Amino acid sequence: MAEIGSDIDKAAAILKAGDVVGIPTETVYGLAGNALNEEAILKIYHVKNRPKFDPLIAHVDSIGKVADLVKEIPMDAQKLADQFWPGPLTILLDKKPEVPDLLTSGLDRVAVRIPNHPLTLELLGSIDFPLAAPSANPFGYVSPTSAKHVEDQLGKKIPYILDGGDCRVGLESTIIGFEEGEVIVYRLGGTKVEDIEAVVGKVKINVNMSSNPAAPGMLKSHYSPGRKLIIGDIVENLKSHDPSTTGIISFKDIHNVPETNRAILSPSGDMDEAARNIFSALRKMDQAHINVILAEFVPNEGLGKAINDRLRRASA
Repeated sequence: MAEIGSDIDKAAAILKAGDVVGIPTETVYGLAGNALNEEAILKIYHVKNRPKFDPLIAHVDSIGKVADLVKEIPMDAQKLADQFWPGPLTILLDKKPEVPDLLTSGLDRVAVRIPNHPLTLELLGSIDFPLAAPSANPFGYVSPTSAKHVEDQLGKKIPYILDGGDCRVGLESTIIGFEEGEVIVYRLGGTKVEDIEAVVGKVKINVNMSSNPAAPGMLKSHYSPGRKLIIGDIVENLKSHDPSTTGIISFKDIHNVPETNRAILSPSGDMDEAARNIFSALRKMDQAHINVILAEFVPNEGLGKAINDRLRRASA
């Protein structure tokens, strides 16, 4: 099994040798490897069993290192970086030729971000290459928000997990890019659309759940538990299901199923709390003795848009 610890030098040595490690971020735990080393990128794909057509995000610790990877940083991108980095925002920019096509799945743009976690920022500062770091889970499964989650799912396949505690945001980064002067949101996530618009004005939402994605995290079927998930009116849907073998993911209400079979995202109706709990709720349902999961959308505002996006993908 993978060793879990907080030794940054050890994690850096493994990465420099071309291997992969689990790392913490404020969003979810990542499976990290050298983003400029094709063998390391292939190892990420292999460990995750991830389709080669789903691109990866490059993580760095400074805007200067972003400039090493991309042809230019547009004014709006700079404004967003100044406002939200380090943080849960990924920006798609035209890549330099030395960025491997394997990292971008052959696309002309590379996804970059500066994560907001002290251990990982220190790790990134100790190495001279960016880290490709998709979520540290088998492809299509629930994203991990603790070192233990990584160990449970990938512990037999990787040598080391850098333990940075539980993820503060618990929801992947928002991904944005630029097309013909417009700011495009490709994936809803930990940075609110409303906050982005406060910096650069109105944006276009292009979260099309494609099977040929323009950005990471756009595949239709993603974040899926091992049970059928039905989204709708939980009370109404419960009428046609046995409560003893049905799981419930609700926003804030308690429903008539055993406590082991239900997950409440936020009893107080707090959207930030719900975002932190969405993946642990899916994970709980995956481990419960149930036949089906009934879920409901949360209010479609702020981070609620991203939570609802994850629920749609989990039900695909």
